[in-house]
Amino acid sequence: MSYRENFKLIDFSRPLPPLPPKVRLEPQRSDLPCPRIMSDTMDPVQSQVDGKMYDSKSAIRRSYKATGHEEVGNDPARLRPFVPPKVSRKEIKDTVARARARVERGERNLFPGK
Repeated sequence: MSYRENFKLIDFSRPLPPLPPKVRLEPQRSDLPCPRIMSDTMDPVQSQVDGKMYDSKSAIRRSYKATGHEEVGNDPARLRPFVPPKVSRKEIKDTVARARARVERGERNLFPGK
């Protein structure tokens, strides 16, 4: 059956049933006094810089910093090529003409301090 045929079968004379209330679950909490502290430990990884195995985030970052490297995440935006904004030649010419007119009227000084 097509969408149009199914749409004809809907009875719009009856009111829609009320939506069930949204259930908001309480966030899971720990009995610890500081449940949101992030751990410094991780599964062992091999550094791409010195080849050593690290199981501490701060230790691997310290080794990166000591060698002048920068830790970069997996942000997909950094992988996209830069696309310069498109500006028409007419807009450029108009802007230059306005700037030239302001200089000629004395509103702007090309050589400040002279």
